[in-house]
Amino acid sequence: MGQLQLLEKVKKIPPAYQQEVEDFVDFILSKKLRSADKDAVKRRVGLLKGKLWMSDDFDEPAPISSLNSPSAMQ
Repeated sequence: MGQLQLLEKVKKIPPAYQQEVEDFVDFILSKKLRSADKDAVKRRVGLLKGKLWMSDDFDEPAPISSLNSPSAMQ
């Protein structure tokens, strides 16, 4: 559908509905602008390098005694 055809269809509907069409077009445009902003803000790889530490045995099962201790609940 061409722009002229769309414009002619919009002209045929009542003014109240024309306002809804305008609101919807504004919504679509703002959504497009927001997605463009998200594309512009890229995360940088390695930003937290050296800031985190993980134990070598992090994936080993925890001993039962540590699961029941009060200090494990903190």
